[in-house]
Amino acid sequence: MYIALAQINPVVGDLHYNTEKILTYTEKAKSAGAELVVFPELTLTGYPPRDLLFCNKFLDAVEAGVEKLLPASRDIGILIGAPCRDAGKLYNAALLLHGGKVTGKQYKSLIPFYDVFDEQRYFTPARERNCIDFKGIKLGVTVCEDIWNDKDYWNQRRYDLDPVEEQVQKGAQLIVNLSASPYSYGKHRLRCDMLGKAAAKHGVGIIYVNQVGGNDHLLFDGSSCAVTRNGTVCLQLENFAEDFAFIDTRTLQEKTSDSCSVEDISWIYKALVIGTRDYLHKNGFHRAAVGLSGGIDSSITAAVAADALGPDNVIGVSMPSRYSSQGSKNDARDLARNLGIEYRVVPIENMFNAYVQVLNPDGTPLVDLAEENVQARIRGNILMYISNREGPMVLATGNKSEMAMGYSTLYGDMSGGLAVLADVPKVIVYELAEYINREREIIPRSVITKPPSAELRPGQKDEDSLPPYEILDAILKAYIEEIKSIDEIVSLGYDRDLVVDIARRVDRAEYKRQQAPPGLRVTSRAFGPGRRMPIAHRWHLE
Repeated sequence: MYIALAQINPVVGDLHYNTEKILTYTEKAKSAGAELVVFPELTLTGYPPRDLLFCNKFLDAVEAGVEKLLPASRDIGILIGAPCRDAGKLYNAALLLHGGKVTGKQYKSLIPFYDVFDEQRYFTPARERNCIDFKGIKLGVTVCEDIWNDKDYWNQRRYDLDPVEEQVQKGAQLIVNLSASPYSYGKHRLRCDMLGKAAAKHGVGIIYVNQVGGNDHLLFDGSSCAVTRNGTVCLQLENFAEDFAFIDTRTLQEKTSDSCSVEDISWIYKALVIGTRDYLHKNGFHRAAVGLSGGIDSSITAAVAADALGPDNVIGVSMPSRYSSQGSKNDARDLARNLGIEYRVVPIENMFNAYVQVLNPDGTPLVDLAEENVQARIRGNILMYISNREGPMVLATGNKSEMAMGYSTLYGDMSGGLAVLADVPKVIVYELAEYINREREIIPRSVITKPPSAELRPGQKDEDSLPPYEILDAILKAYIEEIKSIDEIVSLGYDRDLVVDIARRVDRAEYKRQQAPPGLRVTSRAFGPGRRMPIAHRWHLE
């Protein structure tokens, strides 16, 4: 059988757009002679639709969308994902359309409720799992999480049931997985390994079709693939781009060389680019404004924005104060020139001086935290003024290391509609800079080599307030992503007082983070829906 893999980027809730895209790719598949075209999980609605699923009119429109697709299935099978009402319950369904009607249906069995997933809020698990017969082949159709519970692969399993194993026992000759699997760095290699082990274990080929694109804070890499019965990836689709490819099921019976692509820093960069582009475009924005300090975070943010939206759609704004070095001002100017973005200079000295004069008893600067933060807040106000008047979305520039430690200013550098680097540790920010400069110097070398500084007081350096980033990021990863205890982190070789101080500062900054704009998730545990900590609490690990 000749099968098409349609890796598409749906828009959550735009049923007309998604339906038309399904029809377009179905026609492409039919024209190429495919007998079946496979789309991602919840293709029709986009993933995750969240509380739209509580709206009956939305579900009515989903059913109308399925009806609209039926005529296109007269000469080809269409396997799509959609929410499905059945006997008063809602299911996350894979629907096979063929011959102008729905000829096969399999509901998702494993309903995740951890990390960023909250599907148990909406969906009921499938009561049974059966194969779908299509043109003489028994298809074991699974939906995303259904394929992630092999008892021989995972040390700890979240569910007692393995839908793949059950379908193979019922005679499945091919496993097809419709997926909307959010990306985090390192997940692609894990996914390839898991699929390969499952295929080899059961002696069946696997076709895996994943959503691509950004929806809110979640990024989907696509990276759809076909795996032979021997466990090798014989077809690999693009990462972070819509893609379309074909596989002959006879190939899945053969030994092939492994085509699983290798992750590197480019994956994080492409994730940020598609996440920024989709977040703005799907929210109706086409331009962005970035405050350019001459530092590395704002430089990376501006570079991502220029790539995502085009240089003509990015405004870089330098807002120097009395503490801004000439080097930083030059770096901001040179970066904007290298990127080809619009560059503006709006000095904040007069505004800052007005605050100092009004709020200090004798008008003399105290050079304290209040004066440091008011500079950031003046800059945030300037950017929001530009946003209100001219329409661009403001992009916040803080990285994960700073956000973790509360080294950021509410209503200042945290202002904006999207925090591009909110899940990128500082050490990876530097790797991104080198990647951006891989062919020519875009980010000035001095931005990369100078000690990071907020430049809010004379001689200020980040390491006056924070440990060296190499140490800080390692401890933050252990504490936030790996959820290790103080003792476990100390056992890795770190000073106990330092670990305790970092953990306490992370905990104390929760109130700030929950007022921050959404960030793009690229690690295994980001701030936001995947880390639901209380703001007001008195539990401390030490």
